[in-house]
Amino acid sequence: MENEEKLMTGEESLSIITAMINKTRVNITQSSFHLLFWGWLICACSLSEFLLYKFTSLTNAWYVWFFVIPGVFVSMIYGFTKGRKASVHTYAEGIYVWVWMAFLIASVILFIVHSSQMESISKYILLVAAMPTFISGIVLKFRPLIWGGVSMWVLSLAVHFGGDIVSGLSVPVAMITGYLIPGYILRRTGSHETL
Repeated sequence: MENEEKLMTGEESLSIITAMINKTRVNITQSSFHLLFWGWLICACSLSEFLLYKFTSLTNAWYVWFFVIPGVFVSMIYGFTKGRKASVHTYAEGIYVWVWMAFLIASVILFIVHSSQMESISKYILLVAAMPTFISGIVLKFRPLIWGGVSMWVLSLAVHFGGDIVSGLSVPVAMITGYLIPGYILRRTGSHETL
């Protein structure tokens, strides 16, 4: 018996591709949790460090950044449980997840390499964080994330060239423009059709 293959029409192929893109878009937009969680956590740590440095005599105000460690576990547990519940995993979702995992690995290495210069690490973190933010915006075709990544690059330069006040407030501004605004827009829209 001969094995017959059904040839798809152009419309059927396009329909399948569109459905896969929409599925990826919906799954990723539902993960606005990560943008909002990290936006608020980093904003709080950054503002706390700035205020402690500016208004107290603490020499190690950067210790507030240790709150990021449990944040990593919360984020990974949330992502793992959501990932297990998903019925379909697409190539674009894999790219999205691994771009952010690469950011996590790069950040850990950056903290290890610069552990003796913790007060000057924020410009590098913004520089590195801009990449997954920008790439995520490209994958999602979501302009607020693209512009969020660009704003992080610009604010990385502001941290480098600005004084203490500009440097201290650039990270919270980067979290607002890079994570919080796009995260709330994603949460509000919630589906591909409304993006």
